[in-house]
Amino acid sequence: MRVEELLRKGAALLQAAGVFSPRVDAEVLLSFVLDCDRLALYREPEREVAPAEVGRFEKLLNRRAAGEPVAYLTGEKEFMGLKFRVTPAVLIPRPETELLVETAIALLQGVTAPVVVDVGTGSGAVAVSLALFLPAARVFAVDISAAALEVARENAARHQVAERITFSQGDLLTPFFKSGVTFDLIAANLPYVPSEEVATLSPEVRREPALALDGGLDGLALYRRLVLQAKGFLHAGGHLLMEIDPKQKEGALNLVPPPVWQAWVVKDLGGRDRLVVAQYRG
Repeated sequence: MRVEELLRKGAALLQAAGVFSPRVDAEVLLSFVLDCDRLALYREPEREVAPAEVGRFEKLLNRRAAGEPVAYLTGEKEFMGLKFRVTPAVLIPRPETELLVETAIALLQGVTAPVVVDVGTGSGAVAVSLALFLPAARVFAVDISAAALEVARENAARHQVAERITFSQGDLLTPFFKSGVTFDLIAANLPYVPSEEVATLSPEVRREPALALDGGLDGLALYRRLVLQAKGFLHAGGHLLMEIDPKQKEGALNLVPPPVWQAWVVKDLGGRDRLVVAQYRG
């Protein structure tokens, strides 16, 4: 069977299953099976695909039609222009979280040897990106999930920054309570979906770890605890970054009131309130 024919049939199957981006997903899955980039599919639309590869593609299509995320099927997701290993043990990195990384990099310009921690690191996408784009930084990464930390360590090794990131397992900043370490910046993309809304998420999103989605009654339960801890770890003038749902703006800002904090919200590329930036005034 030819490439173009497989793509056409694959996209039709996914569309019938109600998949949001059927053609793109079919292209990603076929390029994964053929070990090529998506452009190659257009360069060689008449290429004959071997029966074994057709079979692999069809199995992946059926799993995608059943609601399994593409990133879990391929085991990879791009973030900040980098490829990261992902498994069902971690939340799939989102494009909007790149705003957190970009803001952290901007805030730390001019800081000599900044010390940064990524709280709730998951796949390690934020921590690894910060280590790569801030080569003078000392980076810490913490997660409560041992399985997630395994993936994060793999990604750090993959991008050759493993020696510059200290990984710890634990709840928020508790692994550092007796360490004496302090931070210039705390980055957090914690679960922020209100508990009662988790069941209303798409079947695809519900395939991701509940531990990485459920943010308690109002979605801010973990951030509420993190803010209390952060005051004991931030240098005066240091920053706490928290990714939120746009409708949580006021609630999140109430967690970091003046005069202890000076806080503002940064919008994402879609113009939605996405990131709370809070500077600790001491």
